Amino acid sequence: MLIGFVVVYLLLSVGIGLYAATRVRNARDFAVAGRSLPFPIVTAMVFATWFGSEAVLGIPATFIDKGFAGIVEDPFGSSMCLVLVGLLFARPLYRLNLLTIGDFYKQRFGRNVELFVSLCIIASYLGWVAAQLTALGVVFNVLSQGAISANAGMLLGAGIVLVYTLFGGMWSVALTDFFQMTVIVAGLLYLTWLIGDMAGGPVKVLQHAAAQDKFTMIPSLSPKDVVGFVGALLTMMLGSIPQQDIFQRVMSAKNENVAARASMVGGGLYLTFCMLPIFIGFAATLIDPTMVSRWMQQDAQMILPSLILERTPLFAQVMFYGALLSAIMSTASGTLLAPSVTFTENVLSRFIPVMSDRQFLLAMRLTVVGLAIITTVFALLSDATIYEMVGNAYKVTLVSAVAPLFAGLFWKRSTPQGALLAIALGLGSWLALDWFGPADPFWPPQLAGLGFSIVGMVAGSLLPQRLGRGALAAVGRF
Repeated sequence: MLIGFVVVYLLLSVGIGLYAATRVRNARDFAVAGRSLPFPIVTAMVFATWFGSEAVLGIPATFIDKGFAGIVEDPFGSSMCLVLVGLLFARPLYRLNLLTIGDFYKQRFGRNVELFVSLCIIASYLGWVAAQLTALGVVFNVLSQGAISANAGMLLGAGIVLVYTLFGGMWSVALTDFFQMTVIVAGLLYLTWLIGDMAGGPVKVLQHAAAQDKFTMIPSLSPKDVVGFVGALLTMMLGSIPQQDIFQRVMSAKNENVAARASMVGGGLYLTFCMLPIFIGFAATLIDPTMVSRWMQQDAQMILPSLILERTPLFAQVMFYGALLSAIMSTASGTLLAPSVTFTENVLSRFIPVMSDRQFLLAMRLTVVGLAIITTVFALLSDATIYEMVGNAYKVTLVSAVAPLFAGLFWKRSTPQGALLAIALGLGSWLALDWFGPADPFWPPQLAGLGFSIVGMVAGSLLPQRLGRGALAAVGRF
C-alpha cells in the first residue's frame, strides 16, 4: 500500500513537470521561467530547492551525534545565506537582467574570470546533486525492503528527476517545487505532532536535548573552537551566494522586490522547517533508544526512515515519504538545472559563439543529460555522507567566487587582475592545506582559502594601479 502511494506521488510529480514543459518556448523560459513568477512560487522554489535530503536525513543524524555544534553550516549558515541574498544581492543582480551568475563575472571582469569562476561553480554542484541521488537510492531501498538496491534506487531516482527537468527546465522546477513544498510542510507538521506525542510531548524532548548539551553552538570559547565555528558558518553562508540555483530564483521573479522578499522569507522558512526533522529525529532517542544506538553505529541517516516504518501507522508513513521524496526531488531538479545552464552559457558558448535560440535550448537540455550521468556516477562511487557531500560542495565557491562577487558589486576599484589573483590564491591555498596540511588544523582550509582570496582581490586590484601611477609620475618627472 505504501509503495502504491509513492508510485502515485512520483507519477503526479512527473506529470506536473511535463505539463510545465508546455510553457517553455525559448531558452530564457527554460533557464529563468521568463522572469515572470510571483512571490508565492519564488518563495516555494527558494525553500524547496534548499530543503533537500540533508534537511530530512543528514541534519537530524548529525544533530543526534554532535548537537547544534555539528550543524552550524546547515541549516544556520545556509539560511543566513538566503537572507543575505535578499538584503544585499537580489536587487542589484536582478537589474542586470542576466541569464547566469557567470554573466556577471564576464560583464564586470571579462571572459577569463567568467570561465574560471563558472567552472568552479559547476564543480561545486557535483557533490550536491550526488547527495540527492544517494538519498533517493536509500529511500527506494527502504521502501522496497531491499528488493531495490541502493545503487539501483539511485539510477531510478536520477531517471525520474531527469525526465521532468529535461523538458520543463525552470518552469518544471517552479511548479513541482510549489507542489512539493506543500507536501513537505503538511507532512512534517503532522509528523512532529505525532512523534512528539509518542516521545512524551515536546517539552520532554527539548529537556532531554538540553540535558545532553545539544543546543550548544560552540564547544568552548577557545580560539581553535571559535575559528572552527566561524569557518563552518561562513562555508555555506557565503559560499552559497555565488551559486546559479540561487541566481535563477532571483532572476525568475517578476520584479526585484519579489526577488528580494522571496529570498528572505524562503531563508526563514528553511531554518524553521529544518528544526522539525531535528525534533523528530531526537525524539527517536526517547521512543526507541536501542534502534537509535544500532543505526548510529551503522548509518545514522537511517534513524528517521526506520522510526517511521517501525513505529507509525500507514498514513504517517505516506506523509513522511511524501515529504522526503518532495525534499529530495525538488533539490535534485534545481541543482541539476543550474550547472547545466551555467555550462552552456558561460563555457560552451566560448567554443560555439553563435547559436540560435533553438540551438541554445537544445544545448542546455543535452548538458542536463550529461551532468545527470556524471553526478550519478559520482554518487555511485562516493562513500561520503549526505551531510558531508552538501557541506563540501560550497567550499570551492567560497574560496574562488565570493571575493570577486563582493568586490565586483560593491568596490569600484576592483579589477580583472584582482579577480584572477583572488581565484588563484583562494583555490591554491585551500587545496594545498586540504591535501597536505595537518589533520586537525587551527585554521579550517576553506577559511584560510577565503582569506587568501580576499588578499588576492585587494592586492591584485590596487598594486597595478599604484605601480601604474608611480610609473606615470616617474615619466612626468623625467
